[in-house]
Amino acid sequence: MAREHPTVCQVLHSLNVGGAEMLAARLARHLRNEFRFVFACLDELGPLGEQLRGEGFLVEVLGRKSGIDFSCVRRLAAFARREGAGIIHAHQYTPFFYCRAPGPLIARPPVLFNEHGRFFPDLPNRKRMLFNRMFLRGKDRVVAVGESVKQALIDNEGIPARRIDVIYNGVRLDDFAAGTELRGEVRRELGIDPAAPLAIQVARLDYLKDHCTAIRAAARVRKQLPGFRLLLVGEGPERPKIEAEIEALGLEDAVLMVGLRTDVRRLLAAADFFLLTSISEGIPVTLIEAMGARLPVVSTAVGGIKEVVIAEETGLLTKVGDDGALAAAMIRLITDPSLASKLGATGRSRAEQLFSEDEMHSKYVQLYEEMLPRNSRQPRDSVAPAAA
Repeated sequence: MAREHPTVCQVLHSLNVGGAEMLAARLARHLRNEFRFVFACLDELGPLGEQLRGEGFLVEVLGRKSGIDFSCVRRLAAFARREGAGIIHAHQYTPFFYCRAPGPLIARPPVLFNEHGRFFPDLPNRKRMLFNRMFLRGKDRVVAVGESVKQALIDNEGIPARRIDVIYNGVRLDDFAAGTELRGEVRRELGIDPAAPLAIQVARLDYLKDHCTAIRAAARVRKQLPGFRLLLVGEGPERPKIEAEIEALGLEDAVLMVGLRTDVRRLLAAADFFLLTSISEGIPVTLIEAMGARLPVVSTAVGGIKEVVIAEETGLLTKVGDDGALAAAMIRLITDPSLASKLGATGRSRAEQLFSEDEMHSKYVQLYEEMLPRNSRQPRDSVAPAAA
């Protein structure tokens, strides 16, 4: 009889929809035949947490209080012990801190600290450097989603380069391979003219995504190409500010905000190119999805974006906050369809080479197996499906 699957406890701020949260969910869904996944949310459940509960995963909300909540450290430790966690997988720094803060969880089990992106401005943090030096233990592992994120961990967190693995985010690219037949269907649903130039931006409505620069760039494009439309997909705290900018520039008929969507693949099929205006990024999954859908990219050249997009080969890159340059890049793609087609095709090839989901999953499985005690590992071909 096969032994019970080793338990991986994923720790996050919440299971709202974002890059780290989507990765955690995808790991659990795709690797549940090899590991038992449970989730601990420091702050709140979120819509993705509700989905995972509906799929049978255990999701615990710890109710962290403001400041450093050591009672939350104890609750996390108790949850991990109760569920028999063999590995703690902490997504982002605060969850890592709560996994390694002084308390009952400090001695065991090993922690995988997964850094997905960086705040802006990203500066050296001496408190974190000291904490990492004291509490990052020998069996712990660190994963950065890109080389730029790894360098930030070295420079600003004081983590030795030898301790950090890079695992690129991956996407199930076959899901985005087709979809041209959806273009007209989705545009009819959204009330967008079949011939209108359409940009799509899929990103949480957060200050790091700088949607207001996207709105100002859209206003510039509209002056030259009155039919241009911008589709914003996502939700977040910046919505009132974005809506105010749209109103101030008189773009109510040009910018369509559709909130959170579960059919991003369909929406990408309706667009002519992908727009991203972030001031800080790791390796954005939505950007890889767009490349999988053969969309050319217009983006700011920050963080890990420069590892995903090759300027003038898979997309066009500009400086942060430069709405004039962004508008010029968008107009260039709209008025040069052959360039747009070439960038989209090359982007798809690059996504296939570097950002496949199977490759990403295999690397996380290898890390998990290396971190687990030998007596808790199973031969991969002897594992039966787990009861979540």
